[in-house]
Amino acid sequence: MKQFQYRLETVLAYKTQVLDNLKTEHAAILQDVNRKQEEIRGLNQELSGYESQFDQAKVEGISIESYRLFDMCIGRMEEIIDLEKERLKALRKKEDAKKQEVIGAKVDTSKFEKLKEKKYQEYQKVAAKADEMFVEEFVSNTSLRQRRQHRG
Repeated sequence: MKQFQYRLETVLAYKTQVLDNLKTEHAAILQDVNRKQEEIRGLNQELSGYESQFDQAKVEGISIESYRLFDMCIGRMEEIIDLEKERLKALRKKEDAKKQEVIGAKVDTSKFEKLKEKKYQEYQKVAAKADEMFVEEFVSNTSLRQRRQHRG
């Protein structure tokens, strides 16, 4: 009997390649999300440092110019943090969309894998039946030959 061949093997290979590419893209976006979160943590620490310096300076007594400078720095840091949080939100949205693509591709690929498995099982059943028939025919022919030898 001929070897098992899945007619849709090239389609399955293509779907698997698409899935792998999407997983790679998703991982890259996830890495961007993590980097952005780290960046925001760093900015928050920097802001916290400015605020504690400002509090310390207020206790020691500072000039109006220094007061305004601290206020502007803190205000600008808060704006930067808010801007980076918006970018993070956009990245998360992008990551979620890519995740949905990965899920869709995985479902699509698994359909072809399950179909391949089903076809392979059908092939095994046919092969087993063919082997069984071959054995039966062989046994039948062997016993027929033995009977002829005993008669002759």
